[in-house]
Amino acid sequence: TSGTGQKCLTKNIEFCLNSTYSDKFMRHFWPVPDVSIGDDFLEKVGKQTIKFNNPPTIVDCASIVGPKESQGPLAKYFDQTLDDEFWGEKTWEKAESKIIKETVNTVISKSGIPTSEIDCMFAGDLLNQCISSSFGLRDSNIPFIGIFGACSTFVEGFGLGSIFIDGGAANNVICAASSHFCSAEKQFRFPLELGNQRPQSSQWTVTGSGAAILSSSGTGPFITHFTPGRIIDMGIKDANNMGAAMAPAALDTLITHFNDTGRNPSYYDAIITGDLGHVGKEILIELAQTKGFNIKTNYNDCGVLIFDKEAQDTHAGGSGCACCGTVFSGYLFNMLQTKKYKKILLIATGALMNSTSTQQGESIPGIAHAVSIEV
Repeated sequence: TSGTGQKCLTKNIEFCLNSTYSDKFMRHFWPVPDVSIGDDFLEKVGKQTIKFNNPPTIVDCASIVGPKESQGPLAKYFDQTLDDEFWGEKTWEKAESKIIKETVNTVISKSGIPTSEIDCMFAGDLLNQCISSSFGLRDSNIPFIGIFGACSTFVEGFGLGSIFIDGGAANNVICAASSHFCSAEKQFRFPLELGNQRPQSSQWTVTGSGAAILSSSGTGPFITHFTPGRIIDMGIKDANNMGAAMAPAALDTLITHFNDTGRNPSYYDAIITGDLGHVGKEILIELAQTKGFNIKTNYNDCGVLIFDKEAQDTHAGGSGCACCGTVFSGYLFNMLQTKKYKKILLIATGALMNSTSTQQGESIPGIAHAVSIEV
């Protein structure tokens, strides 16, 4: 009997693996998710850029910012502005968790997409183990993929979310990021109670959160390309000069994107970096010029845009995960919707360090991720 059973089992396996029946067999036991995609999937172009043949639509965005940001030049573009850094919570960390939670709730409400139809969420922040996003979004009931790219996290989420959508793994995803001036200063530099003076090269971490919903259907703006960056470390060790530490990474990603796509700076209405600030912005302009790319006419930085340097005494400008997140979700998304900008290259930059590495004398590795967004 055992011999008969062996023969039957072998015949069944051969039947299932037969080219005529295997596809039906696999689809019966492992059905493919009902995801709307075209015939062509994403593809790699050049050295490290991904082209989306079914480019995801940015359905809607939301942003909430703190009191400093609400006094800046972009105040009218944010969904909500806060009067104080605590927002009714007992700690700055709890306040940041509340900010990202309410920002995500806001973008879901604005989009009109039910929570049950959101397939996953990419989110991160600056605090140890990304507790702001994980604690703030733990009751969302949405599959959560925590990410960390320092201040490049928002665009990193855009890239990963777009891969999920064009690859057929999702129809709708949320990308979110947050930061908080007080919690970041405490973790990365000095407690505010010490009253330490800040050098002119230092930046002001943005208090706030930005969130966006990407979808497989819609009329744009579309994310058409994603250029993930390489870690670039030029030996900068000054934690109060992040712009200088991150600018070389921004340059590397910028040049790689142009070489991979065959485009040049004039293709875009705006080239926007995440948080190089005034110091890093000038460094990037000079470095790009030495490589044959003139970006001066259509380039700006979220850290420059969000604050009035002179009136608000923010030194070198804004920084933090929320810097790129809020400026895009508020100001830049509005510019795309009104078609004042039709093509944007958004390059979010990050410093991949923590307080321990700084105290041990390590240099600050930089990272920059880019997405091409077109109407």
